[in-house]
Amino acid sequence: MDANHFLAEFGHIANAPNGIIKLRELVLQLAISGRLVERGESVLSVEETIKEANDLRNAYEEALKLRSTRMQPPLSKIPYIIPDHWKWERLERLCKYIQRGKGPKYVDKSSTYVVSQKCIQWSGFDLTPARYVADESLQTYGKERYLCEGDLLWNSTGTGTAGRVAIYSAAEEQLAVADSHVTVIRLANCLPRYFWCVIASPWVQLRIKPSHSDSLVSGTTQQVELNTTTVRALPIPLPPLEEQSRIVAKVDELMALCDQLEAQQKKRRTLQNHLRQSTLQAVAASQSPRELQESWQRLQANIGQLFSAPEDVGALRTLILNLGMRGLLVENNEFNTPVDELLSAIASERQALISSKVLKPNAAIPMPHQDDLPYVLPKGWKWARIMDLVDVGTGATPAKTENSYYGGSTPWYTSSATNEKIARLPETFITDKALKETNCKIFPAGSLIVAMYGQGKTRGQISEIVVAGATNQAVAALVFFDASLGTKRFIKYFFEKIYDEIREQAEGGPQPNLNVRKIKETLIPVPPIEEQEKIVIRLDELMNICDQLEGLRNEKSKSSERLATAAVSALTGIAIEQEEEPMKTPQTELVAPVRLGTPPDVKAQAPLATILARHNGEMSAKDLWQRFGGEIDAFYAQLKTEVAHGWLLEPEPAEMREKAAS
Repeated sequence: MDANHFLAEFGHIANAPNGIIKLRELVLQLAISGRLVERGESVLSVEETIKEANDLRNAYEEALKLRSTRMQPPLSKIPYIIPDHWKWERLERLCKYIQRGKGPKYVDKSSTYVVSQKCIQWSGFDLTPARYVADESLQTYGKERYLCEGDLLWNSTGTGTAGRVAIYSAAEEQLAVADSHVTVIRLANCLPRYFWCVIASPWVQLRIKPSHSDSLVSGTTQQVELNTTTVRALPIPLPPLEEQSRIVAKVDELMALCDQLEAQQKKRRTLQNHLRQSTLQAVAASQSPRELQESWQRLQANIGQLFSAPEDVGALRTLILNLGMRGLLVENNEFNTPVDELLSAIASERQALISSKVLKPNAAIPMPHQDDLPYVLPKGWKWARIMDLVDVGTGATPAKTENSYYGGSTPWYTSSATNEKIARLPETFITDKALKETNCKIFPAGSLIVAMYGQGKTRGQISEIVVAGATNQAVAALVFFDASLGTKRFIKYFFEKIYDEIREQAEGGPQPNLNVRKIKETLIPVPPIEEQEKIVIRLDELMNICDQLEGLRNEKSKSSERLATAAVSALTGIAIEQEEEPMKTPQTELVAPVRLGTPPDVKAQAPLATILARHNGEMSAKDLWQRFGGEIDAFYAQLKTEVAHGWLLEPEPAEMREKAAS
């Protein structure tokens, strides 16, 4: 099989997710199956090579006064079909020496390096991370412990680390030994590069996990071990020496072609990213809804090329949110209710609550000079601060050592609750005693919560609680006044738009955090309330399109990967085990449609009705349950409560049925 045939036959695999990786796996599997090169003349048969290896091992052990290797029983079955002139043989029968390294006594500098697992990468052997072993301890090392040119070094400890293999390459007069997490394989008379192909092949590497039905490792998914006994017993598909050389040459040739193909893909992807960025910038530069429509049509015409991967859609979402917050998604109407009326009504309501000592007053913070504002707003809009629209608060963590603070009836939300747009009920509930004796306070259903802590993606996320509850100090709660309730969905979209910006405002060392003050002082563009409603409706429509586009790209990606995996499996004859996705729902199906009854008061404990009110008053029970986020029993208990109050209509029928077998 020449290079052109290879690319013509398997080139489509490269376009799948991780396609180049699969091509490399295919090359290796074909190589160790005897299907990569034609059979040629050999000076020595495989049997003669094995006999010679046995003689070399015996001589090596005798010369170094090593204990003779006690061989394991011959193979009783073959793993897969190989050419007739090949032979399956255990690794230990083809080696002079197989052993784990030993734990060293480290020093800053000495005559001898210690090779660790960090030195052994798929890209090859790298001595840079090596440390040194104390010279005075070297008297405990036999001569066989010193690494030799061509030794195979196989990482043998740790999830994600175990399984990597490299060929040791020594510099002149360089001494090195291996530590106890590396298995040293010193071949007798075969090519290290061919044996590298065997160990690096999917036939071996897929079994470096405890869950595999024919696993090579022990331990758990958190910490795996590749035992020396297993290494010694590993079956090797052995071709004649001359054929090993030709296989290695072909592998290197095809791997080089894979490298070229990968480089071409990266270049194409870079060009695609530049094109997408320039197209999105052209849309973002629109100065009016009409100009936006023209540039948007150009984007739509090339949507397949611009957004070919699921992760590409994120840039489109960001653009849409930016356009929404600049007033370019809907036409501006000069007959809208002035923003000042909205802000005045909120201020009056806040002042009344302050006068009745329900709220504490905020310190006045002047608005920035006009030149320092983020951008010029459309006519009729006005800049405000978040604290001008809502009351912003935070919570606390009751002492974990006080058992009486926990196990109550009040949900206690942490920043993990912001991982979804509608916060799921937390696992932790606190008591009335905790509310009385700590700084925790109950925030009403419908409040928005913003994560203030977290180095990962959590910090800056926003969600909505549909069941009233308390929070810890890592969460800021945005509580709405009656006058500002209509701004909630716009504010939520605004925080999604400024996600990256607000994260950059965090302060601190290794774990930078936001604080309530920064949330309160955040500047927000405020359109007239009628325009806010139109913008939110338009954003809902466009985000739904993004969801659909992302879903299509995800499905295409999964289908391509499944096809590539099946193709590799069919071509190599090696079945590749794939982990099944964990079941997320029970094998039952909720069949009742749920409809909104009499809308509850904003302060009512009606999370299901609140969710329905945001989805046109009707939803399948299954969707409502998933958005509710609780256990099925808790869902039905809440459903019963809200039906009894008349907030929901009686479902017909309110039951579960077994899912039909697929």
